[in-house]
Amino acid sequence: MSRSPGVPRLLRRLNDRAALELLLVDGPLTRAELGERTGLSKVTAGQLLARLEERGLVEVAGERAGGRGPHAALYGVVPSSAYVAGLEVLPDSLKVGVADITGRIVVEITVNPADGGDPVRTVHAAVQRACDTAGIGLERLKSFVIGTRGVVDPVSGDVRWSYDLPAWHVGVLASLRRTLGASVTIENDVNLVALAEHTYGAAVGHDDFVVIWAGVGQGLGVMLDGRLHRGITGGAGEIGWLPVPGEPLPADVSQPQSGSFQRLVGHDALRGLAREHGVQGVTVPDLVRGGGEDFLDAVAARLAVGAAAITVVLDPGLIVLSGDVGRAGGERLAAKVQEAVARVCPSRPPVVTTTVAGNPVLRGALVAALDQAREQVFSDTV
Repeated sequence: MSRSPGVPRLLRRLNDRAALELLLVDGPLTRAELGERTGLSKVTAGQLLARLEERGLVEVAGERAGGRGPHAALYGVVPSSAYVAGLEVLPDSLKVGVADITGRIVVEITVNPADGGDPVRTVHAAVQRACDTAGIGLERLKSFVIGTRGVVDPVSGDVRWSYDLPAWHVGVLASLRRTLGASVTIENDVNLVALAEHTYGAAVGHDDFVVIWAGVGQGLGVMLDGRLHRGITGGAGEIGWLPVPGEPLPADVSQPQSGSFQRLVGHDALRGLAREHGVQGVTVPDLVRGGGEDFLDAVAARLAVGAAAITVVLDPGLIVLSGDVGRAGGERLAAKVQEAVARVCPSRPPVVTTTVAGNPVLRGALVAALDQAREQVFSDTV
């Protein structure tokens, strides 16, 4: 039986999706420019734009002066055709960002999770407040991505384990989807940082890299062949428990401060190291930012223990230092970590500091949410 009647419809859908992606990246464009870049004739490009205009996905966004003839209309994606939400959940705060389909952030708020024992109510109230602030109806949000600390099961999508978010247990995701819709996703926070780094930061153009989160807790985001590596149970990247020579192995994994690498580079450890070097400051980032060369050398040597272990296992093309310690140390600390890793590893990956502006977890959550929303909105245009 011939299936040829379905072929034109499929081709139109593929052409529409390609055109929308092109307009997002390089737009606004004229009809002729869109035809040239997609390989479509002017007639077909015109039909495509008319179809997308009718669906409310594309609009005239200006004009481009030509020669002697009339000005050519410029077409762009309608920003308000869809919205997404990204969230970062912490024990003492919940941050929400809402972006339009082009990726422009229209509102960003922080709320105090007063009812921390009920994640669903807390998230719903925070998202509703963000939408009210932006003047957007909650029903216009096409995707929600929530970043949390802890281990997220890659099969069920539930938080399998989190030390400081005990209310985020198995079953929360299903409740969130009943309240907000089926497009809710929970993701490990450092994995979202890796997405942000890949899209906006130091890892743009790199498909094989790692992000080392150095801060209150230690985490690792791994990107291989342009895809996040989460592990079979979602536990890839929990480097706080990395065994370290000279540090005792943890007796109870429910206590994250007991991890060997965490004890080596956590905030308490770095405060003690600062005292040894006579460095003064109110916070650990202050200590790292204002510390002398000897102190930074010592911090770098400790971070290099984890970076070297990652390097000999994964051989990444790039290591990005993030978290409050990574940001505070900047390129000075990154260069020292790179030197320390090179002394003990046959592979010598470049080490750089994060360049993501703003909240990297929130930015990564919005990246993931936009991918989902665009797939949903752009894949059914015919």
